[in-house]
Amino acid sequence: MNYYNSKKVTTTFDETLIKIAEELKKEGFGILTEIDVKTTLKNKLDVDFRKYKILGACNPSFAYKALQVEENLGVLLPCNVVVQETESGEVQVSVVNPLVSMQAVSNEKLTEVAGEVSQKLQNALGNLY
Repeated sequence: MNYYNSKKVTTTFDETLIKIAEELKKEGFGILTEIDVKTTLKNKLDVDFRKYKILGACNPSFAYKALQVEENLGVLLPCNVVVQETESGEVQVSVVNPLVSMQAVSNEKLTEVAGEVSQKLQNALGNLY
């Protein structure tokens, strides 16, 4: 099982950022953070990098459920979503697979929550074109 799920899309990078945020919202997620890796690497290291943004998506209901059964789970939150332009110029969206990341926690009570979150992230990814 992969630690992420991904999909290449036919929309532009900027259109994809908007569309994935809309699809995540339909699944109950909000975007808490946005890291522009391209700009950060240029500013900090003076290197050129392709378009690459990391979105920190959070579904408050599921975050609350998970934190109730594992107090330090915040180190794995929020759920990361990556929108990147590949070297070939295509746009790819990748979402974390909570079923895999939660295995490291070794708390059986998280399995159900992780499964539900994973399905919602896959739904959002599946609705991209």
